[in-house]
Amino acid sequence: MPLACRVRKDDVLLLISHPNEVVWIRCVGGHLPILAEGLAWRCSGVWRQCYPAPVGTQVIVLNGTSSAGKTSIGRCLQSMLSTPWLLLGIDDLTRAVPDKGIEDGTLLHVTDTGQVEVGPGWWSLEASWYVGIATIAASGTGVIVDEVLLDGRAGQERLRAALSGLEVLWVCVTCDRDIAREREALRPDRVAGQADSQAPIVHEGVEYDMVVDTSHTNSESCAATILERASTAV
Repeated sequence: MPLACRVRKDDVLLLISHPNEVVWIRCVGGHLPILAEGLAWRCSGVWRQCYPAPVGTQVIVLNGTSSAGKTSIGRCLQSMLSTPWLLLGIDDLTRAVPDKGIEDGTLLHVTDTGQVEVGPGWWSLEASWYVGIATIAASGTGVIVDEVLLDGRAGQERLRAALSGLEVLWVCVTCDRDIAREREALRPDRVAGQADSQAPIVHEGVEYDMVVDTSHTNSESCAATILERASTAV
């Protein structure tokens, strides 16, 4: 029998069965299914058989602007996966660097208009960060990467090289600019204009396996769609 079940009306339903396996159930006609033994489910009196789908992906990269909803999706993914995955993001790296490198701009500098300027010392730190992520994933722990590729395709190539040999799912996380601005205004750790300044850059030339739009779709539904893709990528 399942270890956990997430039910949300009119959304994809996720049933966790065994470690590293997911069973997908879709709500039909607004009726919630009745779970039964044998991983079968019943909806409106009709029995249908579900199937376990192994998750072969080792790394899920969520790339998008600040306030696009990446972290919220990452948290939902963590709650849906049946084994512990780590959520590691660009914010974690920036919090770990010396304050001096932010103050003097040798690592990063955020302008009054929200633009992030990369200093000469940043790239070696980023390279080490990426190697660390790859090492964690290669050791058997799944990693969700909450990323802002500040130089688009070039950034993807650096990350792709570090993750070579691993099964990676590249996800574009996007939303309407007006919505990103509204979210940004509610976040005390963000500078107004940051999402706008990143929008023309982060997706430029980047190759994705799928796209999710958080403008009018909640984080849990986006996460379910991502996991569905991850389960069919093996």
